[in-house]
Amino acid sequence: MAWFDRRAGRAIVGTKQAAEAVAAEPTTAVVTDSAAAFPQAWVTGGGPAAGVAIVPMPVIISGRHYGEGSDNLLEPLSVALVEGAEVRTSRPSPGHFQNVYRRLEREGASEIVSIHLSGKLSGSVDAARWAARTVSIPVHVVDSGTVGMAQGCGVAAAVVALRDGASATAAADRAAAVCARTRLLFYVPSLEQLRRGGRIGAAAGFVGALLAVKPLLTVRNGAIEPLEKVRTAVRARQRLEELVNEDIGRRAGGSVVAFHYFGNRPDAEAAAARAPNGAETVLTQMPAVLAAHTGLGVLAVSVSDPLG
Repeated sequence: MAWFDRRAGRAIVGTKQAAEAVAAEPTTAVVTDSAAAFPQAWVTGGGPAAGVAIVPMPVIISGRHYGEGSDNLLEPLSVALVEGAEVRTSRPSPGHFQNVYRRLEREGASEIVSIHLSGKLSGSVDAARWAARTVSIPVHVVDSGTVGMAQGCGVAAAVVALRDGASATAAADRAAAVCARTRLLFYVPSLEQLRRGGRIGAAAGFVGALLAVKPLLTVRNGAIEPLEKVRTAVRARQRLEELVNEDIGRRAGGSVVAFHYFGNRPDAEAAAARAPNGAETVLTQMPAVLAAHTGLGVLAVSVSDPLG
């Protein structure tokens, strides 16, 4: 676990160092959930999200509960999606958040910034708010209004802000601002899993019309909405890349572009290779809690401002 010493402007790793830092200066811990879709390189070593506490989101496959991050979900989830077996997800319990917050407090945190996927897609942020009221240190809960690396970039931006000496309040504000400016676009071969999970939002009225086309979707105002209808899978992926490149071109200060996949890594690698020069590209497997709703073959791309 890492804490952020505002005076030193750096992460302090380890309980002994953290305790010494706390004695001299307030420290802040950062929490998110597994929907943030971080690639491994971001949460290890000196990665931009290193030290973030990630609360796992449960995935239920044919009645059996799995924990994101603690169980190997790739094979059972892939098989279940192919076979059409029942796949559901759940929010972490309020007690789970409470345990995480209390542990961080024991380990030396004086404040917590807790950033979670859209409240219109999950009850996780409500569970976090409940837990925040039960601990004795301030917890700044942020509804990212989005999901995937659109959420993850907001979390990482908060970490970077804290490393640069920002207060917990300023870091929470920075996370919210980055999430608000991050665009998430995605293509799914089928809307069936989104329909089953009740996550299709405003697209529900388009289900019948979309059966004969390949939809491009986005997250707008915290909910999944249809963006465009395209006739073929090839054209859908091409159009997705066109829209992404247009967004990158509008960001004068640079961009972080994350390509998500599940069961189709070559598609994501090829799309990332075609990204405009100058964009910082990231490849990340869709976490099981999201793949359970998008299904196999999803290609999602988030475009964010630089983290700092």
